[in-house]
Amino acid sequence: MDKHNLHAARKIPWVAISVIASIALLLGLLLMLMPKGFKGTHEQIGTGKPAVVFVYNPNLVSSTTQTEQMNEARSHLGDNVFFLLAREATPEGEAFIAKYRARPNELLLFDPAGVLIKRQAAVIGANELMLWVR
Repeated sequence: MDKHNLHAARKIPWVAISVIASIALLLGLLLMLMPKGFKGTHEQIGTGKPAVVFVYNPNLVSSTTQTEQMNEARSHLGDNVFFLLAREATPEGEAFIAKYRARPNELLLFDPAGVLIKRQAAVIGANELMLWVR
């Protein structure tokens, strides 16, 4: 093997390692930028912070729009408010829906003590949501 081929053969593993590391870094950055999911359990209601619960139906486009608005509001409010989902067709979601007689695509606001203080049909924009919980 001549010197040129030997040098090229040594470069190939480093190129492959660099490409793999770059892909892993890019995936890690994308995961960090993705919005956090919403809990579908409701034990946080009444634990000292306001809670917004959205009755989520995956078959409705407005549900996706509302969760996007909730993510935007959460990015500004941080951990000062719980943002939760009551997913239709799940045991936890159906129990919540029955207990509060909630309708599909409805948002319910609970005060820090867990008292239901407001309810409204979706879609509520991020700015209005931020005002809603103050």
